[in-house]
Amino acid sequence: MPSASRSRAVRVPVAALLVAALAGCSLPGNADDGPAPGPAGTGATRSGPGGAATAGKGEVSLLQRVGTNGPLRTLNVAPDGRWECVDCAGDGVTSTGVLGPEHVTRLQGLLADPGLAKETDQARRYQVTCIDALTSSLVTSAGLVTSQDCPGEEHPPIAHEILLLLTQATPAEPTA
Repeated sequence: MPSASRSRAVRVPVAALLVAALAGCSLPGNADDGPAPGPAGTGATRSGPGGAATAGKGEVSLLQRVGTNGPLRTLNVAPDGRWECVDCAGDGVTSTGVLGPEHVTRLQGLLADPGLAKETDQARRYQVTCIDALTSSLVTSAGLVTSQDCPGEEHPPIAHEILLLLTQATPAEPTA
């Protein structure tokens, strides 16, 4: 179980990511976005190319919301596999756990894949297009990768593998 100082360190980046990801009605990721706000000294939220929010090497955060008014579900995973999921079931509960060694190895391999940089919102010039769909955003060291659970949308392959791994190994949900 994380210490009190570790829990606090995880919650602060979540708040910074929420502000960055949900400013207005759209998710960040285009080249016009400003830098993501991050608490001084935490190092957890960084600004990547084009000002998109990024995570530290080996870290990943998953932000999910159905539509524009649905509750925000957040999952933060540390390089060692420790995770914290805030409101994953939509019940306001925060849960914690640790990924198994095989999941950690697979996740770290996917996060280190150079192809992930080509899947960022900035590289793809991604625009949210569906209304009332589940929108999933991965914050990685390569940048922000957003996808929606709507008909006909192609999912970036590496980011989709990360999303599937996270939703199968934690309480986070793969669909609305």
